[in-house]
Formats: sequence, C-alpha cells, structure tokens
Amino acid sequence: MTVTPHSPLFGGQRHLRAKDPDIGAPDPGQARRRGRDSSRLGRFAAAMEGSLDELRAIIVPVECICCGAEDTVLCTDCAKRVRQFCAQPFRAEQQSPALVTVHGVPRIKVVAAGPYRDELAQCLLSFKHSGQWRVGGVLATCLGKAVEAALGHQAGYCLVPVPTSGAAYRKRGFSPVHLLLLILRLRRMTPHCPQLDVLEKVRAFPLRKGGMTWLRELPLRLVDVVLGREGRGGGTGQKGLGRGDRARKVRGSMRVRPTRIKLVRGRKCILVDDVLTTGATLSEAARAVGAAGGVVCGAVVLAATRPPAYAVLRAASDHL
Repeated sequence: MTVTPHSPLFGGQRHLRAKDPDIGAPDPGQARRRGRDSSRLGRFAAAMEGSLDELRAIIVPVECICCGAEDTVLCTDCAKRVRQFCAQPFRAEQQSPALVTVHGVPRIKVVAAGPYRDELAQCLLSFKHSGQWRVGGVLATCLGKAVEAALGHQAGYCLVPVPTSGAAYRKRGFSPVHLLLLILRLRRMTPHCPQLDVLEKVRAFPLRKGGMTWLRELPLRLVDVVLGREGRGGGTGQKGLGRGDRARKVRGSMRVRPTRIKLVRGRKCILVDDVLTTGATLSEAARAVGAAGGVVCGAVVLAATRPPAYAVLRAASDHL
C-alpha cells in the first residue's frame, strides 16, 4: 500500500504525479513501509537502499517494459494490469488442436493463468528474451494462482516443468519455467506440490536408416555437439510454424531421464509450461511422462495465445 501525503504542501506534487507517470513511479518489487522505522539501523539501511537505487538509476537507467515509465522495470499500473489479466484462470485446451480429439474431447486438461496479449505478453517476452528477471516475481505469482485454481488446494500431485531446448538455454542462460517454479518454491506458494525436474530434450529430427542411429538416444544438446551444430542456434524454435510443422518438430523430442524414471512411475503429474499455442509441446511432454509410467492429470501454463470465448470461466469450478 502506497502512503500518500495529506498535507496541502504536497498538492503540487500530487498534481505532477497524476500528470506524468514517470515522476515517482514506485517499483512493485520493493516493499514499502507504512511508517518510519523505529530502529536507527533500519532507518540507515532504508536511506542507503534509496541512495543506491538513485545511483543505479543514474548509472543504468531503466524504463517500464510496458509503458516506458522511468526508473522502474515494471511500474505499478502495468503490474496491476498483469495481475488483472491473470485474476481468473481459465481452461484453454479446446483452442489447441493437438490437445483435443476429432470429436472435441480434451486429451489433456490445461489451465491458463491469462491470455497472451498486452502487458502479460510483453512481460513474458522481456522475461524470456531480454533478461528482465525482476518481473519474474509478478509472473510467478500469476502462475502460482493458476496452479492453485487447477488443483483446488488438493495434495498428491507433483509439478513437472517442460524443458527448454538446448539452443534456447545456451542463448538465455536459464529456463524460464524452471526459474518461475523456483520463485514459487522459495515463496512457499505451492508447498503441497513438489517439483520433479525429470524431462529432457532429445533429438527432434528424422535420421536415415543405417549409420548414426545411435544418435536417437542422445540428448539434443549432445547431438548438436556430435554434428557440429553447437552455437549455431540449432533451429529448435517453433515461432512462426503452423500446426502440422509444430507437431512434426516436437514428435519424439522429449523423454524422462533414465536415472529418474522411478521418481515418475505411478505419480500424478501436472505439466507446467510458459505459453500454450497449438499444444504440440504439452502433448509430447505428456507422451514422455506417460511412457515412463507417470500419470498425467493435466497441465498449467502462464499464458494462452488462443483464449476461448468463455475465458471468464473460473478453472476452480472444474478441477484437474
């Protein structure tokens, strides 16, 4: 809660803040006190923190990734918009061709935190591709709300993150889904859902019969090294591909690590991914977990690119 001055002396400043969002834009990632700290050491630490923030703003100026407000990565208004987008998680599998049968029956139930557009899409893109890790707290909160809406606070499930490709991991230096789940675990937002990091990427391209067939069983990043493709991007991205191309590209591209099959066998698993498009990636992840003996009960994503018309329907009314 932001404390606003009540003295008439601040009337001009309130007018400026109302006119210009760049003036005094607070950082939502920082906690703000209701009153003055009674401890002298606490007041000194707060003063030093404010001075360091001002120095950082001078040396490394930043802007809100959504509206361009100065001195903050994500301003209060845009953070509020992101939370509003994710206020009502919804079922999203009906708009993903790979997740439903020809009769419209869902193969996997998927709960999305919000639609992939506007501030939510901008935050997710900046988090994944521009290294804006400070927005991870807002995104992790939205993802945690979707997990709770999907499970209805029921225990006995485990979260299985969908792995990123080797080329994307080398380019970013981290896996977005794993980092968001780490934030959730550190904040104890999903204490009844342990995380099982068991999936890995393997080769996702056809190999001719005879010769180098042993590459089929290698992880994808090792295949890149063997074939001399490391550092070339790998061509593993799916952006711009259609439904059929996506399905062919990810077919057979995942497996449960052989040393962790026992962790999955017989467990009720919830897949976790960042963006849902055609559903090909989630379908392949479900196949890999099912082949290892796991029971895939559904999936949770942060954003859906094709939100259904009934997106206002709360997912809590239909648990996984």
